[in-house]
Amino acid sequence: MATVKASAAVSHVGRVRSNNQDSGYAGRRLFLVADGMGGHAGGDVASAIATRRIAEADIDYDSSVDAGADLEAALIAANRQIAETVADHAELTGMGTTVSALLHLGDQVVISHIGDSRIYLLRSDELSQISTDHTFVQRLVDAGRITADEAMVHPRRSVLMRVLGDVEASPEIDQMVLDTRDGDRWMLCSDGLSGVASFDEILEIMSADAGAKQVADRLVKASLDGGAPDNVTVVVVDIGEPAAPATPPLIVGSAAAPLAFGAAPEPARPRGIRLTPFRPHPVQETHFEPDSEDFFDEIIEEDARRRRRRRWLWGFWIVLLIGAIVAAFVLGYQWTQTRYYVGESNGRVAVFQGIQQNLGPLSLHELHTETTIDVSELRTYDQQRVEQTISAGSLGEARLIVQRLEDSIE
Repeated sequence: MATVKASAAVSHVGRVRSNNQDSGYAGRRLFLVADGMGGHAGGDVASAIATRRIAEADIDYDSSVDAGADLEAALIAANRQIAETVADHAELTGMGTTVSALLHLGDQVVISHIGDSRIYLLRSDELSQISTDHTFVQRLVDAGRITADEAMVHPRRSVLMRVLGDVEASPEIDQMVLDTRDGDRWMLCSDGLSGVASFDEILEIMSADAGAKQVADRLVKASLDGGAPDNVTVVVVDIGEPAAPATPPLIVGSAAAPLAFGAAPEPARPRGIRLTPFRPHPVQETHFEPDSEDFFDEIIEEDARRRRRRRWLWGFWIVLLIGAIVAAFVLGYQWTQTRYYVGESNGRVAVFQGIQQNLGPLSLHELHTETTIDVSELRTYDQQRVEQTISAGSLGEARLIVQRLEDSIE
């Protein structure tokens, strides 16, 4: 029978966010990641409430059927507690959280998943993404409207279609039972990792001959090295014969700190959470699926309009830039034609209009007057000056220079 060899949970606020809205849990049998949303209005509260409630499912089970039913019920209960908290505190409206949970039971794991946090499995040096993102762009990919590569850079790639929150009393939760065996390495993460580190980079780090804690630390570091624009939370679970006594359950992220908000103490709710009447931060935009069936078409058309506007703006600025370059060239060329210099042409002293330099194949000067004065008749010093050219500010000045050269011969 496969057992949990080692596990680790690591959470980091990232390099941009001011607070950590992620929560993670690594217990005896249960492991989960929750990524809260709602900004300062309560994303950290939502993920903490969900993590603490779902962690109650970290007990022994007789079968995967019982484990799956209890785990799903825990997510539904967490959803209810979040909704009740919002009902008591309107300033938290819109808060929600993703949850990706894995419960180990003998040679099987039970998985419950909602949102865009992810579950990966490394087996025999092959990495697979087990969970499916509940995002707008994943819907478009599944419908064949865009490719997976386009989804990576889509402006709405972060819009969630399913989460735990105050929207649905019974949200649709992905539930599955999979086999596991010695040597498997499971990894749960928030999109702070999967949205920054590439699949190949995650594979390389997870394939390393290192312990669960080292791997989790390296995955978080990969996100930080990539800029970490979001909170990042990673839970790593190694399946195999334990090499040391099991570590006590570990909670990381916002669920590990005292909460400013939460449901009032009741038998079905977390205890020890004090409610405060006000938090001085704006409620952030929510990202849930509207009831309208035309949502996809409306968003796609909006994106198409945005792309057309971007193309028009780019075209406008490109034309403006080209116009500025042409105007600068014309004005510069006109200025060069107000300049003159004295030089040599066919062995004689000559007056040239323009400047001596060329601009690629374009000459910035032309012969204006070729005199009858042979350069060879000039004094050695004057010959060198003519060969190196003598600048003049105007045609009259150039003629005076020629006159002085001619007078020097006599």
